Amino acid sequence: MITALDHIAIAVPDLDAAIKRFMEDFGLTYEGTEIVEAAKTTTAFFPLPPTSIELVHPLNGEGPIAGYLEKRGGGIHHLCFRTDNIEEDVERLRAKGYQFIGDKPTPGAHGSTVIFIHPKSCGGVLIELSQPADAH
Repeated sequence: MITALDHIAIAVPDLDAAIKRFMEDFGLTYEGTEIVEAAKTTTAFFPLPPTSIELVHPLNGEGPIAGYLEKRGGGIHHLCFRTDNIEEDVERLRAKGYQFIGDKPTPGAHGSTVIFIHPKSCGGVLIELSQPADAH
């Protein structure tokens, strides 16, 4: 079951400048960066309870975020919903006709398990489902 808005992800062409902006200009608490090899991204999180802002930047200039930035520039990339049972939610949403990017959930930041719903299924919005590590 979907339990919360986990985070709003923003694709950024310059991760250091974006981190500085959110820390210094907006005064948000910086939680650090993490490399997510499966997504070919470097992420930076700014908790803003009960949700977070996640900055996503291409790892080594590769991956889907690199293509997104090249095509669209920086901006809001996706909304992420937290789930307590990703397998059940994927099954339920597939039965309703939602298309997913990938066949099954993959590793995400902070030890989570994630899968994305194709924007064609959600009126043009990329949606991520994320099950936290402690909910496995």
